[in-house]
Amino acid sequence: MSLQEQSDVSVAGVDADRLGRPVATGEVTPTGSATSTGSAASRIRQASDDAPSASSTTISTANQSYMDATLPWDKFSNWVHCICVVTFDLELGQALEVVYPGYCNLTATEKMNICYLAFPDSNSGCTGDTRFHFRMRRFSGKSLNTAQEAYDQRAPVYLQTDPVHYFGFVHFRQTKDKTIPRGYLQKSVVLVTLLPLVNLFTHVVETIAPRFFESGEPAIEAACHDIDQWPAPQPGVTFNLPLMGSIVQCRIPSHYDMPNYQKPLVVTAQESTHLAPTLLPTVHEPQLFENLAPIVPHLQLLWELVLIGEPLVAMSPSPTHCSGVVQSLVSLIWPLRYCYDYRPFFTIHDSEFKEYTSKTQAPPKLVLGVTNPFFTKTLQHWPHIVRIGDANSGQATTAAAAKVFKKSTDGRTLDTKPGLYSQYKPFLAKDKALLKRILKGAESQRPVEVQSMILRRHFLEVTQSFMIPLERYLASLMPLQKQISPFKAAPQARRFDLEEFLATVADSGPGLTSGLKGNWTGLYRRFVESANFDGWLRQRRKEVDHKLQLLHLEVLCATDFSECDLPARHEVELVDLVLKLLDKIEFAESNPDSVSSAQRTKLQAQMRTILATVDEDLKSVLMSNMTLKQTVVAVQ
Repeated sequence: MSLQEQSDVSVAGVDADRLGRPVATGEVTPTGSATSTGSAASRIRQASDDAPSASSTTISTANQSYMDATLPWDKFSNWVHCICVVTFDLELGQALEVVYPGYCNLTATEKMNICYLAFPDSNSGCTGDTRFHFRMRRFSGKSLNTAQEAYDQRAPVYLQTDPVHYFGFVHFRQTKDKTIPRGYLQKSVVLVTLLPLVNLFTHVVETIAPRFFESGEPAIEAACHDIDQWPAPQPGVTFNLPLMGSIVQCRIPSHYDMPNYQKPLVVTAQESTHLAPTLLPTVHEPQLFENLAPIVPHLQLLWELVLIGEPLVAMSPSPTHCSGVVQSLVSLIWPLRYCYDYRPFFTIHDSEFKEYTSKTQAPPKLVLGVTNPFFTKTLQHWPHIVRIGDANSGQATTAAAAKVFKKSTDGRTLDTKPGLYSQYKPFLAKDKALLKRILKGAESQRPVEVQSMILRRHFLEVTQSFMIPLERYLASLMPLQKQISPFKAAPQARRFDLEEFLATVADSGPGLTSGLKGNWTGLYRRFVESANFDGWLRQRRKEVDHKLQLLHLEVLCATDFSECDLPARHEVELVDLVLKLLDKIEFAESNPDSVSSAQRTKLQAQMRTILATVDEDLKSVLMSNMTLKQTVVAVQ
């Protein structure tokens, strides 16, 4: 392509961007130069006239109204930030070839990270197709749209979005091609999103990429058009999502679900007469046994490291296995959310490379997944390192990686043998019964899904046993019902006191519900120092405060103010009472799921009752508050 042709393509890309269509950027961000190498994309609608429309088996009326009010591409951005194509240029290296849709906002640093994270970071011989995912820092703003905020309100805490990080799902292809000077085609399709629905988006990119390598950009354009028909992501809803001539049926868990609950997906008689959907049993859960089989003997210790937020590195030759291991490790403490950063796949070119490998300060508290042998030396000062052989090598699950190597006091770990390198002394004893059960299942060739379910249930029970005493103690901090008065502000829970809590562990600690023995008190002390505890406490306090507001609202609704002799009360008390009612009316309007219409009507009636008892001078003063005036006018 001539320079003039490249210039023409760049101008066409700008016009496409203004129309919200895909842009062929050809931008080579790692080197800081930009050269247009692609062609301007055609209209998405023209490329996808035959794409099926979206439907959902159970979508609320409010959600449907929201869908009807959205503009083109709004529904796409509810699920996906962008879809990129990254290629390898012989002269410039990894190049961002095209971004869909064209209006997508990515900073130079984000583009650079996508380019490097889209390709394997080691000479592991990734010939053919390789699939993996990564997580990178977000620099282009930290806000969520309305649908994503609604998603977070209904999703379990461990499935809520992190506004400062993107997920990237990669389908990389490396094949021999004599027409290319280097002799190989190296190209990746990357889906970038804020939603941590790993299984769903892995399936999406696996569906899109093969079509792209067959027919080029129109395949991605068609996929984008399909995604733009999807309803808003709503936890608790079963969706039928159209994708490139197929239907994906899935359900996003809700925070109302019981832990580890999976609603079975069933194809109805009407659906069976049409295109049979692809059923995704879970949109988020990694296969624990498939990913962690080589390190099953260490899982109890690794659960502790993840729980208390210790720096941890997982080294594996394969980016597929590496990303799966990290995702599985942080999921061990579900339903508790892992509140630190984690990187399922990390490269030497990442923008945080110097920050994470610096030896002038303590290693950051995160879980890092790497494949490049260079990290063996660069990260040797990290306190906990898991080395895993290739999951496809056929090695026994306990023979090599089952060993624990004590790190030397100077922190050097140059050994390349599989295993766990750490000086950490666990607080809890290893569960030998679990290990025996898993090993017996492996010998009898028990299905991977069953093995994973056994591990998932075990660590769910351990985490719940650990958290139940904390939940019980937090409940004891709640004020008594008799302390809630309509003439006082809503009460607050008492502050968390570690020593007071630890005094309850001996009689009502995890030993009552878990068979694990060990120093639970010591583990609690380490946990309370972690961001995981801080995140849990902030979330629970938010829920407690919300509950107290509801209890205070119920008291305001139940009080018979006609018998309270309001005229005899001081004007300051009356003003304060009116303002409390005003706050509760606003609270009720902003929390329609928590406050019934009958309660909202009762609050308005209480407001009228109180205003009817005050003299005209005080009423005129109160009505000078515009918010109160508008509320009173609205309820009359």
